Amino acid sequence: MASYHILWKSYATFAILMAMGVIAQYEWQARDAFDEVKIKVDKVTADNCPIQHLSDLYLYDDVVSHLPDIKEVNINPIFPNRTHLLHLHNMALSRSFFWSYILQSRFIRPAINDTYDPGMMYYFLSTVADVSANPYINASAVYFSPNSSYTSSYRGFFNKTFPLFAPRTFRLDDFNDPIHLQKISTMNTFDVRDLGAIPSNSFSRDYTTEFYKINEWYKLWLPDEVDQRHDTKTTYQVEIRYANNTNETFTFHGPPGADEVPGPVKWTRPYFDCGRSNKWLVAAVVPIADIYPRHTQFRHIEYPKYTAISVLEMDLERIDINQCPKGEGNRGPNRFADTARCKKETTECEPMDGWGFRRGGYQCRCKPGYRLPSVVRRPFLGEILERASSEQYYNGFDCLKIGWVNKVPIQWDRAPYHIREKYLDRFYEYRNFSTGPSSMHTEKMNIDEALKFIRGVNEKSCKNFHPQDLILPGDVAHGVKEQFANEARMAVRLANFISAFLQVSDPDEVYSGKRVADKPLTEDEMIGETLALVLGNNRIWSAATYWDRNKFTNRTYFAPFAYKKELNTRKFKVEDLARLNKTEELYTGKDWFRLLKQRWSTNFDALEKFHMKMKVRYNESGEHLQKYEHYPNHYHAGNMDHGYWTAPQFDCNGLVKKWLVTYIAPFFGWDSIKVKLEFKGVVAVSMDMLQLDINQCPSEYYTPNAFKNTHKCDEKTSY
Repeated sequence: MASYHILWKSYATFAILMAMGVIAQYEWQARDAFDEVKIKVDKVTADNCPIQHLSDLYLYDDVVSHLPDIKEVNINPIFPNRTHLLHLHNMALSRSFFWSYILQSRFIRPAINDTYDPGMMYYFLSTVADVSANPYINASAVYFSPNSSYTSSYRGFFNKTFPLFAPRTFRLDDFNDPIHLQKISTMNTFDVRDLGAIPSNSFSRDYTTEFYKINEWYKLWLPDEVDQRHDTKTTYQVEIRYANNTNETFTFHGPPGADEVPGPVKWTRPYFDCGRSNKWLVAAVVPIADIYPRHTQFRHIEYPKYTAISVLEMDLERIDINQCPKGEGNRGPNRFADTARCKKETTECEPMDGWGFRRGGYQCRCKPGYRLPSVVRRPFLGEILERASSEQYYNGFDCLKIGWVNKVPIQWDRAPYHIREKYLDRFYEYRNFSTGPSSMHTEKMNIDEALKFIRGVNEKSCKNFHPQDLILPGDVAHGVKEQFANEARMAVRLANFISAFLQVSDPDEVYSGKRVADKPLTEDEMIGETLALVLGNNRIWSAATYWDRNKFTNRTYFAPFAYKKELNTRKFKVEDLARLNKTEELYTGKDWFRLLKQRWSTNFDALEKFHMKMKVRYNESGEHLQKYEHYPNHYHAGNMDHGYWTAPQFDCNGLVKKWLVTYIAPFFGWDSIKVKLEFKGVVAVSMDMLQLDINQCPSEYYTPNAFKNTHKCDEKTSY
């Protein structure tokens, strides 16, 4: 009994000491909105989520603020801490455009008693590529409405539909996976399954019913009731020019336009992905359009409607929060507004990017009229404030008032001769300077003349310059890898998909039962994939898929090139550049194509290896999942570092007459006897160089930046 009392007293003493320690360190921190949300997040786990109340599986609408809006993309800048959400937005939009196009492309081809739709493997590998090429996208899926999915994967299945079809891929944590003996998380293992393969009487696994608790993404767009109208879906026009110089104008129905209300992309509340990836996710959802029903022989009762949705998701913990007070750049709704610890009397809050869903992603800058103490080198970091004790907090993190205040001159006078000469001696590049193309090749660049030349080149004036003058030095596009990273990832995504399909899908494979292998890639599919890059991302002006000689089925050369003529448009053009068959015009002779082909001619060890654990449906009705015949399987593909950035160029004879910078990603497949990999072609995307931000600040001598050190700062008193 005595020992019991001693043990109890020791526990009580320990608890009191711990409580006092916590209070002593955090008593100045009041409970706020972040604490409330964190409690909800930590409350739900993989073990208890099936029995949690529905409301506990969702967070508040305003937990994720500053969601990208397509109406704002070309008007207001996107904050650095929202570039990955913007990419999620663009990827969902691009996939919606592709599926809408390919499901309706049957109207381009002759009517036959077979379906032109892609097979199941195409859907699976498409969702895999969405995730594999984008480190911040952790899940991708296509969910079809009941009895709306047609397929070419079953024999004798013409004009029949799956009860449900929902190919979905999410990234697995493969730290403890037996495939990887190194016990290292590679981020390259994916769970791939058809969520429509369920028994017909299983309501809790039917993603279209109320019993499937986390299907808010489904309810945002589906089911779609068109009420016997043909004009409810937005149309997009594509002018196609084939290799034999025949033309076709194809109009298809797609997601809502950017100018419509609501726009094409809807966002879900953060939700716990119970029973699947078991993480808190945020999803971008875009509808997929089709003409439904099909093959009735009465076109007036076949209506354009949304038959599916494209859903791409990323982890909530990877999304930054903004703890600063509401203001011009933080108008809300934002649940975490004004939870920063900055001292408002002398400092103001500025959000920082890359911190994810945790406190401290901000810094406290001095207000105008105040300065940092002499012993402080930079603004106060939010992470340090959040960890500070009350004594540290109340006795520090203040800015000091400036005694003398600089004022803007009221009366401006022309500088005297000696002052003007002093500055001309300092910036001697403004005394004797070159103009036109020569301004790009001087020892000390006159940035005003250089920008005047670049902005002066247009569709009419470009003919006045030598072609060599229209290729700028590569360091003019400094920062392109960071500022156009999202656009490059879209090219990597298509290259990854083609690599996966060429290596995993075998058209000659024979399965048991009625299931048949996917057909080889078709022209329509490659045109649609290339076109979707341009439709899904406003900053991509042209995209192309260049196949090497005799690598595409039944074609010597094949190179669909999609582009647009103006920024906000619903009219696009596609040309097969294989029609340009002169030696000097052929794309296989271009420097960038030959460089990548030479780089990947023999050694493929540097490529990424992606593993898939794929489960497919048991039969046409679904019933249950079964492991794919090759389980697990894998493929090799490149990442962003394996591509190539071209120098900025103005192609006066090209289809897009702008200063373009191009990113090119290679793709690979098996050779003819399936023994080793070989280079099959490249995917290229081109962006407007004038959308880049330039950096005039000083930098290291080895930094390739043409505009480096062209600033006008007074280096004695400022930096």
